[in-house]
Amino acid sequence: MFLSGVSRSVRLLLAHIHPAAATNQTARCLSQAASQPEPIADENEAVNPTFVNRNPRNLEQMALAVKDRGWKTVWPHREFYHRLVFSRTQHHVTAEVFSSSSPVPVLSCSTKEWAVKKELASTNCVAACQAVGEVLAHRCHQAGITRMVYKAIPWTYRSDAVQSFRAAIKNGGITLSEPRRKYFGT
Repeated sequence: MFLSGVSRSVRLLLAHIHPAAATNQTARCLSQAASQPEPIADENEAVNPTFVNRNPRNLEQMALAVKDRGWKTVWPHREFYHRLVFSRTQHHVTAEVFSSSSPVPVLSCSTKEWAVKKELASTNCVAACQAVGEVLAHRCHQAGITRMVYKAIPWTYRSDAVQSFRAAIKNGGITLSEPRRKYFGT
């Protein structure tokens, strides 16, 4: 009852100030948004003539970045953006992802890491290879790497360990081939 009396007195007060307020409109309905100035099309479409791409990964994902071809006699070939190297020793399994521009691995995973080792019964079995593949695929997704080149040494390719590693990488959403580079005529 008291609130309806207050709102009625507010409406009467507004009726004296603003004649359109005599109806049942509230003060919120009477306010208007400030008009925004129209943007000038020339300012929005101006492009800096000295544009520098600060994200080189953008060109890699569009397959426009330059791939170093190297020599034909070099093995493994150097024509890649990211290369996956898988190695097994007597005691451990290691997988590393190398960038074409750096000899230092970008990402790596090994059974030497305590977090991986504590979940495994043995650090050089087929299950260890699969676990390393799953962890490396997860780390690649976190780093934004979804495509890489993997060329297994032909005489080790048929082993169960290498096959389980490849399957774990592929099931993790990593594509083990890169797009062909697009060439533009000059």
